[in-house]
Amino acid sequence: MDRSQIEEIRIEDYDYPLPDQRIARHPLAERDTCLLLVRDPQGGLSTRRFSDLPALLPPDSMLVYNNTRVINARLRFRKGSDGTGALIEIFCLEPDDPADYAVSFAATSSCSWNCLVGNSKRWKDGDLTQNVTVDGRSITLRATRQSKDGASSVVRFSWDCPEVTFSSIISALGEIPIPPYLNRSTEESDSRDYQTVYSRIDGSVAAPTAGLHFTPAVLRDIDLRGIPRRELTLHVGAGTFQPVKSDTIGEHTMHSEFIALDRPLIEELSRGSHRIIAVGTTSVRTLESLYHLGCMLHSGMDASTLPQWYPYSDSHPSLSVADSMAAILRHLDATGQSTFIASTRLMIAPGYRYRIVRGMVTNFHQPRSTLLLLISAFLDAGADEWRRIYDYALAGDFRFLSYGDACLFI
Repeated sequence: MDRSQIEEIRIEDYDYPLPDQRIARHPLAERDTCLLLVRDPQGGLSTRRFSDLPALLPPDSMLVYNNTRVINARLRFRKGSDGTGALIEIFCLEPDDPADYAVSFAATSSCSWNCLVGNSKRWKDGDLTQNVTVDGRSITLRATRQSKDGASSVVRFSWDCPEVTFSSIISALGEIPIPPYLNRSTEESDSRDYQTVYSRIDGSVAAPTAGLHFTPAVLRDIDLRGIPRRELTLHVGAGTFQPVKSDTIGEHTMHSEFIALDRPLIEELSRGSHRIIAVGTTSVRTLESLYHLGCMLHSGMDASTLPQWYPYSDSHPSLSVADSMAAILRHLDATGQSTFIASTRLMIAPGYRYRIVRGMVTNFHQPRSTLLLLISAFLDAGADEWRRIYDYALAGDFRFLSYGDACLFI
């Protein structure tokens, strides 16, 4: 299937009825007791528990998961010096200046972020201020809108205490931004429930939700089976779970997301000695993006960003995974870096050829989403195979979306 055919895929073919009562509003008390829908390589479907996962992984597997951590990205301000004016909500998406996540979080006087602004019409001019106590220090946080482009704005945050970092400020003032389809306010429990047990790199505004089912006991059982576990980073953006609003996917613009992979993982991928099982669609996108970014480097291209349609380009070289990884390793050698950092807009849709990922753990996704396209492309057993799986889940007791149950596809 060439690019023009893929661009004509209609998103209405990836719709399904999702009753509101099937959307899980909270996780189960014991994460690993959730249901696990298993599709075996022959297409058979069965229902297990997530705690069974270690025994279901092939012996030659390597599990790769996303270590990103959800930040308290939702900040609320009130206009007026007395704090009684209109409520303005600022949703931090990604750093603008400095653009590096770690540097921005470590800022001690000011930084700017690309943001979504709620009740934007009421913030026409002037700064917003908020008094907050951070690490025992009283500070005044100021928000200045520097530019506006459609629904997004660049907002500069500044504060009057150089001993306090921006990371500390949003931890004290902000809220975990749970998905809007949960149709409820953020609760104190979400600060714990909406993080994976292995999250450690701040930057996401949404959780890599397939990882929410893992517990220390499950990870220990995976280790006891001799299956290696490796980490990568993709900072999940707000666009990840949004439905496609255009009629065809060729009209849909994929959001950009930050990815980072350390050299040892790239070397392991180059050797090809394991079957790669990705935890979540964010890990899938990162691993598959890595292959294409290596192809771009091999071709002498700038590989700072992967365009969404590059994998379907006639100019794309057909490299082995080993050759693609070699190009990235040469790039790291030339730049003196130990971590490969880029951004990706990769669109994975039916017709896409998977290069690295041979299995995935994933949740049940929203109707009309690019994540359903990604799943369908992986199953590679006809356009309606994803529907057969979702019909099976809807006919059973499976819970859907972020706090819902999981799938294992090999």
